[in-house]
Amino acid sequence: MQGGSSGIGYGLKYQARCISDVKADRDHTSFLTGTLSLKEENEVHLLRLSSGGSELLCEGLFSHPNEIWDLASCPFDQRIFSTVFSTGDSFGAAIWQIPEPYGQSNSSTLECVASLDAHVGKINCVLWCPSGNSDKLVSMDEQNLVLWSLDSSKKSAEVLSKESAGMRHSLSGGAWNPHDVNSVAATSESSIQFWDLRTMKKVNSIERAHVRNVDYNLKREHILVSADDESGIHLWDLRKTNVPVQELPGHTHWTWAVRCNPEYEELILSVGTDSAVNLWFASASSENKTSGSPVEASRQRVNPLLNSYTDYEDSVYGLAWSSREPWIFASLSYDGRVVIESVKPFLPRR
Repeated sequence: MQGGSSGIGYGLKYQARCISDVKADRDHTSFLTGTLSLKEENEVHLLRLSSGGSELLCEGLFSHPNEIWDLASCPFDQRIFSTVFSTGDSFGAAIWQIPEPYGQSNSSTLECVASLDAHVGKINCVLWCPSGNSDKLVSMDEQNLVLWSLDSSKKSAEVLSKESAGMRHSLSGGAWNPHDVNSVAATSESSIQFWDLRTMKKVNSIERAHVRNVDYNLKREHILVSADDESGIHLWDLRKTNVPVQELPGHTHWTWAVRCNPEYEELILSVGTDSAVNLWFASASSENKTSGSPVEASRQRVNPLLNSYTDYEDSVYGLAWSSREPWIFASLSYDGRVVIESVKPFLPRR
Protein backbone atom coordinates (compact mmCIF):
# COMPACT_ATOMS: atom_id res chain seq x y z
CA MET A 1 0.00 0.00 0.00
CA GLN A 2 1.32 3.40 -0.91
CA GLY A 3 0.31 6.66 0.68
CA GLY A 4 1.40 10.18 1.37
CA SER A 5 1.24 11.60 4.83
CA SER A 6 -1.60 12.82 6.98
CA GLY A 7 0.78 13.35 9.88
CA ILE A 8 1.54 16.31 12.11
CA GLY A 9 4.63 18.25 11.05
CA TYR A 10 7.22 20.39 12.82
CA GLY A 11 10.17 22.15 11.22
CA LEU A 12 13.64 22.51 12.72
CA LYS A 13 15.78 25.49 11.74
CA TYR A 14 18.70 23.35 10.56
CA GLN A 15 19.40 19.93 9.10
CA ALA A 16 19.07 16.95 11.43
CA ARG A 17 19.53 13.18 11.62
CA CYS A 18 18.41 11.87 15.01
CA ILE A 19 15.26 11.73 17.13
CA SER A 20 14.49 9.84 20.33
CA ASP A 21 11.38 8.88 22.26
CA VAL A 22 11.41 10.27 25.83
CA LYS A 23 10.61 6.96 27.50
CA ALA A 24 10.72 8.31 31.05
CA ASP A 25 7.94 10.84 30.40
CA ARG A 26 4.89 8.93 31.62
CA ASP A 27 2.50 11.88 31.25
CA HIS A 28 3.14 13.03 27.68
CA THR A 29 4.03 11.63 24.28
CA SER A 30 7.41 13.36 23.91
CA PHE A 31 10.41 13.27 21.60
CA LEU A 32 13.88 14.84 21.63
CA THR A 33 15.64 15.84 18.43
CA GLY A 34 18.89 17.66 17.68
CA THR A 35 20.28 19.61 14.73
CA LEU A 36 23.33 19.15 12.55
CA SER A 37 24.69 22.51 11.47
CA LEU A 38 28.42 23.00 11.05
CA LYS A 39 28.36 26.80 10.93
CA GLU A 40 25.53 27.69 13.32
CA GLU A 41 24.80 27.08 17.00
CA ASN A 42 22.94 23.78 17.17
CA GLU A 43 19.70 23.11 19.01
CA VAL A 44 17.92 20.37 20.93
CA HIS A 45 14.13 20.50 20.71
CA LEU A 46 11.82 18.87 23.26
CA LEU A 47 8.59 18.13 21.37
CA ARG A 48 5.30 17.02 22.89
CA LEU A 49 2.10 15.88 21.25
CA SER A 50 -0.87 17.91 22.46
CA SER A 51 -3.47 16.21 24.64
CA GLY A 52 -5.88 16.12 21.73
CA GLY A 53 -3.23 14.67 19.43
CA SER A 54 -3.64 17.41 16.83
CA GLU A 55 -0.52 19.53 17.43
CA LEU A 56 3.18 18.95 17.97
CA LEU A 57 4.40 21.55 20.44
CA CYS A 58 7.92 22.69 21.28
CA GLU A 59 8.09 22.48 25.07
CA GLY A 60 11.79 23.32 25.29
CA LEU A 61 14.53 24.71 23.05
CA PHE A 62 18.15 24.29 24.17
CA SER A 63 21.45 25.36 22.64
CA HIS A 64 24.01 22.63 21.93
CA PRO A 65 27.62 23.55 21.14
CA ASN A 66 28.25 21.13 18.25
CA GLU A 67 26.50 19.27 15.43
CA ILE A 68 24.58 16.27 16.78
CA TRP A 69 25.08 12.87 15.12
CA ASP A 70 23.38 10.68 17.72
CA LEU A 71 20.87 11.41 20.49
CA ALA A 72 19.30 9.03 23.03
CA SER A 73 16.99 9.78 25.93
CA CYS A 74 17.66 8.33 29.39
CA PRO A 75 15.08 5.58 30.07
CA PHE A 76 14.59 6.52 33.74
CA ASP A 77 14.97 10.34 33.87
CA GLN A 78 13.15 12.47 31.30
CA ARG A 79 15.51 15.42 31.78
CA ILE A 80 18.67 13.46 30.92
CA PHE A 81 19.90 12.41 27.47
CA SER A 82 23.11 11.66 25.59
CA THR A 83 24.54 13.07 22.39
CA VAL A 84 27.36 12.16 20.05
CA PHE A 85 28.66 15.31 18.42
CA SER A 86 31.25 16.59 16.00
CA THR A 87 33.28 19.78 16.21
CA GLY A 88 34.23 19.45 12.56
CA ASP A 89 37.70 18.17 13.48
CA SER A 90 36.86 15.50 16.07
CA PHE A 91 34.01 13.60 17.72
CA GLY A 92 32.84 13.60 21.32
CA ALA A 93 30.02 12.27 23.49
CA ALA A 94 28.36 13.65 26.61
CA ILE A 95 25.44 13.25 28.99
CA TRP A 96 23.23 16.34 29.35
CA GLN A 97 20.51 17.50 31.70
CA ILE A 98 17.65 19.77 30.72
CA PRO A 99 17.44 22.80 33.04
CA GLU A 100 14.30 23.80 34.87
CA PRO A 101 12.30 25.86 34.23
CA TYR A 102 12.48 25.86 30.47
CA GLY A 103 10.45 27.01 27.50
CA GLN A 104 10.63 27.63 23.79
CA SER A 105 10.88 31.42 23.95
CA ASN A 106 14.58 31.44 24.83
CA SER A 107 17.25 28.93 23.97
CA SER A 108 18.37 27.60 27.33
CA THR A 109 21.81 26.21 28.01
CA LEU A 110 22.01 22.50 28.73
CA GLU A 111 23.86 21.31 31.81
CA CYS A 112 26.66 18.84 31.02
CA VAL A 113 26.40 15.94 33.47
CA ALA A 114 29.40 13.97 32.21
CA SER A 115 31.75 13.76 29.26
CA LEU A 116 32.36 10.30 27.77
CA ASP A 117 35.98 11.01 26.95
CA ALA A 118 37.51 7.53 26.67
CA HIS A 119 37.43 7.54 22.87
CA VAL A 120 40.04 8.64 20.35
CA GLY A 121 38.41 8.06 16.96
CA LYS A 122 34.94 8.66 15.53
CA ILE A 123 32.23 7.89 18.09
CA ASN A 124 29.09 6.39 16.58
CA CYS A 125 26.53 5.93 19.34
CA VAL A 126 25.67 5.82 23.04
CA LEU A 127 23.36 3.07 24.30
CA TRP A 128 21.41 3.26 27.56
CA CYS A 129 20.78 0.07 29.51
CA PRO A 130 17.08 -0.68 28.93
CA SER A 131 16.56 -2.17 32.39
CA GLY A 132 14.89 0.12 34.93
CA ASN A 133 17.10 2.56 36.78
CA SER A 134 20.41 1.06 35.70
CA ASP A 135 23.31 3.51 35.61
CA LYS A 136 25.09 1.62 32.83
CA LEU A 137 25.92 3.03 29.40
CA VAL A 138 27.77 1.69 26.39
CA SER A 139 29.51 3.94 23.89
CA MET A 140 31.05 2.78 20.61
CA ASP A 141 33.62 4.19 18.27
CA GLU A 142 34.82 2.50 15.11
CA GLN A 143 37.15 0.13 16.99
CA ASN A 144 36.07 0.00 20.65
CA LEU A 145 33.20 -0.68 23.03
CA VAL A 146 33.27 1.15 26.37
CA LEU A 147 31.07 0.26 29.35
CA TRP A 148 30.35 3.17 31.70
CA SER A 149 28.80 3.73 35.10
CA LEU A 150 26.98 7.06 35.32
CA ASP A 151 26.48 9.00 38.55
CA SER A 152 24.35 11.97 37.58
CA SER A 153 24.25 13.35 41.14
CA LYS A 154 28.06 13.60 41.20
CA LYS A 155 28.20 14.61 37.53
CA SER A 156 30.63 11.86 36.66
CA ALA A 157 30.93 8.81 34.41
CA GLU A 158 33.43 6.06 35.18
CA VAL A 159 34.84 3.59 32.66
CA LEU A 160 34.10 0.07 33.90
CA SER A 161 35.71 -1.72 30.96
CA LYS A 162 36.90 -1.16 27.41
CA GLU A 163 37.53 -3.63 24.62
CA SER A 164 38.67 -3.45 21.02
CA ALA A 165 36.61 -5.05 18.26
CA GLY A 166 39.79 -5.56 16.24
CA MET A 167 41.31 -3.75 13.30
CA ARG A 168 39.39 -5.87 10.78
CA HIS A 169 36.06 -4.54 12.02
CA SER A 170 34.74 -0.99 11.77
CA LEU A 171 31.83 -0.63 14.19
CA SER A 172 28.98 1.64 13.13
CA GLY A 173 26.29 1.27 15.80
CA GLY A 174 24.29 -1.19 17.82
CA ALA A 175 21.45 -2.05 20.19
CA TRP A 176 21.23 -3.21 23.81
CA ASN A 177 19.32 -6.46 24.27
CA PRO A 178 16.18 -5.68 26.33
CA HIS A 179 15.87 -9.36 27.30
CA ASP A 180 19.47 -9.69 28.55
CA VAL A 181 21.16 -6.68 30.13
CA ASN A 182 24.56 -8.31 29.65
CA SER A 183 24.25 -8.51 25.86
CA VAL A 184 24.80 -5.85 23.19
CA ALA A 185 24.63 -6.20 19.41
CA ALA A 186 27.12 -4.15 17.39
CA THR A 187 27.00 -3.55 13.64
CA SER A 188 30.07 -3.45 11.42
CA GLU A 189 30.92 -3.42 7.73
CA SER A 190 30.86 -7.20 7.50
CA SER A 191 28.85 -8.57 10.43
CA ILE A 192 26.54 -8.19 13.39
CA GLN A 193 28.56 -8.90 16.54
CA PHE A 194 27.15 -9.98 19.89
CA TRP A 195 29.07 -8.93 23.00
CA ASP A 196 28.86 -10.17 26.60
CA LEU A 197 29.33 -7.11 28.81
CA ARG A 198 30.42 -9.21 31.80
CA THR A 199 33.55 -10.35 30.00
CA MET A 200 33.62 -7.68 27.24
CA LYS A 201 34.13 -10.46 24.72
CA LYS A 202 32.45 -11.17 21.41
CA VAL A 203 30.42 -14.36 21.85
CA ASN A 204 28.74 -14.72 18.46
CA SER A 205 28.29 -13.02 15.10
CA ILE A 206 26.18 -13.02 11.96
CA GLU A 207 28.30 -12.53 8.87
CA ARG A 208 26.44 -9.94 6.84
CA ALA A 209 27.79 -7.20 4.61
CA HIS A 210 26.87 -3.54 5.07
CA VAL A 211 24.46 -3.81 8.00
CA ARG A 212 23.34 -0.28 8.75
CA ASN A 213 21.12 -0.71 11.83
CA VAL A 214 19.63 -3.33 14.18
CA ASP A 215 16.79 -3.49 16.69
CA TYR A 216 15.51 -6.13 19.08
CA ASN A 217 11.88 -7.24 19.17
CA LEU A 218 10.66 -6.31 22.66
CA LYS A 219 7.97 -9.00 22.65
CA ARG A 220 9.96 -11.87 21.11
CA GLU A 221 13.05 -12.75 23.10
CA HIS A 222 15.16 -14.23 20.29
CA ILE A 223 14.23 -11.96 17.38
CA LEU A 224 16.58 -9.30 15.98
CA VAL A 225 15.82 -7.13 12.94
CA SER A 226 18.59 -5.75 10.71
CA ALA A 227 18.65 -3.08 8.01
CA ASP A 228 21.13 -3.61 5.20
CA ASP A 229 22.31 -0.90 2.85
CA GLU A 230 21.21 -2.64 -0.32
CA SER A 231 19.56 -5.96 0.50
CA GLY A 232 16.65 -4.78 2.62
CA ILE A 233 15.44 -5.91 6.03
CA HIS A 234 16.09 -9.26 7.70
CA LEU A 235 14.57 -10.93 10.75
CA TRP A 236 16.88 -13.26 12.66
CA ASP A 237 16.18 -15.94 15.22
CA LEU A 238 19.26 -15.68 17.44
CA ARG A 239 19.03 -19.36 18.34
CA LYS A 240 19.86 -20.30 14.73
CA THR A 241 21.49 -17.52 12.76
CA ASN A 242 22.61 -19.35 9.63
CA VAL A 243 19.76 -17.83 7.59
CA PRO A 244 17.19 -15.11 8.35
CA VAL A 245 13.68 -16.30 9.22
CA GLN A 246 12.11 -13.58 7.10
CA GLU A 247 13.24 -11.05 4.50
CA LEU A 248 11.54 -7.77 3.64
CA PRO A 249 12.41 -5.77 0.52
CA GLY A 250 13.29 -2.56 2.38
CA HIS A 251 13.63 0.62 0.32
CA THR A 252 14.42 1.59 -3.24
CA HIS A 253 17.68 3.11 -2.02
CA TRP A 254 19.60 2.45 1.22
CA THR A 255 17.57 1.22 4.18
CA TRP A 256 18.89 3.37 7.01
CA ALA A 257 17.11 2.31 10.20
CA VAL A 258 14.57 -0.17 11.57
CA ARG A 259 12.45 -0.06 14.72
CA CYS A 260 10.28 -2.81 16.22
CA ASN A 261 7.06 -1.67 17.80
CA PRO A 262 7.26 -1.75 21.63
CA GLU A 263 3.82 -3.36 22.00
CA TYR A 264 2.71 -4.93 18.70
CA GLU A 265 5.31 -7.56 17.85
CA GLU A 266 4.33 -7.86 14.19
CA LEU A 267 4.87 -4.18 13.32
CA ILE A 268 8.22 -2.87 12.06
CA LEU A 269 9.11 0.59 10.79
CA SER A 270 11.96 1.39 8.44
CA VAL A 271 13.37 4.58 6.92
CA GLY A 272 15.66 5.12 4.00
CA THR A 273 17.47 7.48 1.72
CA ASP A 274 14.60 7.12 -0.75
CA SER A 275 12.69 9.73 1.33
CA ALA A 276 10.17 7.22 2.66
CA VAL A 277 9.02 5.59 5.90
CA ASN A 278 7.71 2.04 5.49
CA LEU A 279 5.41 0.16 7.86
CA TRP A 280 5.76 -3.64 7.70
CA PHE A 281 3.80 -6.60 9.02
CA ALA A 282 6.16 -9.45 9.95
CA SER A 283 5.46 -12.58 11.95
CA ALA A 284 8.83 -12.31 13.74
CA SER A 285 9.04 -16.03 14.48
CA SER A 286 11.14 -18.82 13.07
CA GLU A 287 7.97 -20.78 12.37
CA ASN A 288 6.56 -17.82 10.39
CA LYS A 289 3.27 -18.13 12.20
CA THR A 290 0.79 -15.31 12.12
CA SER A 291 -1.44 -14.26 14.96
CA GLY A 292 -4.80 -12.66 14.52
CA SER A 293 -7.34 -12.84 11.73
CA PRO A 294 -7.14 -14.71 8.40
CA VAL A 295 -7.05 -11.29 6.73
CA GLU A 296 -3.78 -10.51 8.51
CA ALA A 297 -2.34 -13.90 7.58
CA SER A 298 -3.22 -13.33 3.94
CA ARG A 299 -1.81 -9.80 4.08
CA GLN A 300 1.54 -11.08 5.32
CA ARG A 301 1.82 -13.72 2.60
CA VAL A 302 0.82 -11.41 -0.23
CA ASN A 303 2.52 -8.13 0.71
CA PRO A 304 4.10 -7.41 4.08
CA LEU A 305 4.22 -3.66 3.31
CA LEU A 306 1.24 -2.13 5.12
CA ASN A 307 1.92 1.48 4.20
CA SER A 308 4.58 3.75 2.78
CA TYR A 309 4.68 7.34 4.05
CA THR A 310 6.18 9.40 1.25
CA ASP A 311 5.54 13.03 2.14
CA TYR A 312 9.24 13.86 2.47
CA GLU A 313 11.61 15.84 0.27
CA ASP A 314 14.88 14.50 1.70
CA SER A 315 16.43 11.31 3.06
CA VAL A 316 14.82 10.07 6.27
CA TYR A 317 17.35 9.17 8.98
CA GLY A 318 15.55 9.55 12.33
CA LEU A 319 12.87 7.16 13.58
CA ALA A 320 11.24 6.47 16.96
CA TRP A 321 8.11 4.74 18.21
CA SER A 322 6.35 6.26 21.19
CA SER A 323 6.59 3.90 24.16
CA ARG A 324 3.66 5.66 25.85
CA GLU A 325 1.32 5.45 22.83
CA PRO A 326 2.75 2.59 20.75
CA TRP A 327 0.57 3.32 17.71
CA ILE A 328 2.39 6.65 17.25
CA PHE A 329 5.82 7.21 15.72
CA ALA A 330 8.04 10.16 14.87
CA SER A 331 10.27 10.41 11.81
CA LEU A 332 12.90 12.97 10.88
CA SER A 333 14.21 13.84 7.43
CA TYR A 334 17.58 15.42 6.80
CA ASP A 335 16.05 18.80 5.98
CA GLY A 336 14.86 19.07 9.60
CA ARG A 337 11.24 18.02 9.14
CA VAL A 338 9.67 16.04 12.00
CA VAL A 339 6.45 14.15 11.25
CA ILE A 340 4.22 12.39 13.78
CA GLU A 341 2.04 9.60 12.39
CA SER A 342 -0.53 7.18 13.81
CA VAL A 343 -0.65 3.55 12.65
CA LYS A 344 -3.99 2.80 14.36
CA PRO A 345 -5.63 1.69 11.07
CA PHE A 346 -2.98 -1.03 10.73
CA LEU A 347 -2.89 -2.41 14.27
CA PRO A 348 -3.19 -6.22 14.47
CA ARG A 349 -6.38 -7.47 16.04
CA ARG A 350 -6.11 -8.91 19.53
